[in-house]
Amino acid sequence: MNPYVKLINPLDDYKLEIVFENGERRIFDAKPYLHRGVFVRLLNYATFQSARVIAGSVEWPGELDLSYDTLYLESRPIDSSGVV
Repeated sequence: MNPYVKLINPLDDYKLEIVFENGERRIFDAKPYLHRGVFVRLLNYATFQSARVIAGSVEWPGELDLSYDTLYLESRPIDSSGVV
């Protein structure tokens, strides 16, 4: 089982900096999702920036969300120096 999301920081270029409950910091690139189904709503940059942590996952207004599994498996680790 993958760890739940603890904190997020929406970044430029449709990326999320994510801190998982196990202490790992990772970067998730949402761009590949922006032209799929309901995720087109995230092309509105203000909507993308309004992401928040709900029940260990990331959610946007309108009940649009990504599971912690997707966020963990599709993200890249950030090393201790801050490099992805």
